[in-house]
Amino acid sequence: MKILIIEDEAALAQSMGAYLSDENYLCEFAATYKEAIDKIDVYEYDCILLDLMLPGGDGIKILEEIKAQQKQDGVIIISAKNSLEDKIKGLQIGADDYLTKPFHLSELAARIYSIIRRKQFGNANIVTQNELSINLPAKTVTVNDQPVTLTRKEFDLLLYFISNKNKVISKSALAEHLSGEIADMLDSYDFVYVHIKNLKKKLQEAGCSNYLKTLYGTGYKWEI
Repeated sequence: MKILIIEDEAALAQSMGAYLSDENYLCEFAATYKEAIDKIDVYEYDCILLDLMLPGGDGIKILEEIKAQQKQDGVIIISAKNSLEDKIKGLQIGADDYLTKPFHLSELAARIYSIIRRKQFGNANIVTQNELSINLPAKTVTVNDQPVTLTRKEFDLLLYFISNKNKVISKSALAEHLSGEIADMLDSYDFVYVHIKNLKKKLQEAGCSNYLKTLYGTGYKWEI
């Protein structure tokens, strides 16, 4: 799961990034209005943490741009502003939540999880598909009630495929999801193939049907 932290306070941004990385999120950062707009224009995120007061522009205008592009990224406004007017305006434009500084990082993580669960998995804590079951809070996977041990990247890939079921996903999109913006600098996406190969092998060895299809020259699809 990929998070964009739009925050100009470097210490706070790094603190959020370190905590969320420990929670298995891939974090990217933007410290100015322009940096944020540039990233939003190019990349997709599972959740965006948006400060309202930024060098070079207003965070509300970033939110308006996200909605104008009809992006499905979850958005949590994070701001020192505590006025009811700012909160209402952000929620009316389309923010999913609002958190006022200072806050506990554990609460931030809980709110991110809640938004992703609602948007991608219909508020379910347990995602099931026939013999396959995924416990989202525990980050565990079972096939026919038997545990399957996945790496962090493999688990993230599995969630990404299931949340985009029956859609063709290119190798470049998968590389960006796994590695973030550094994917643009990679010479090849062979590492994506390796993670997918290992994921398929582990699921099939556990008795899971082959839902993950390879579409040669196009990408991959989790087929139901």
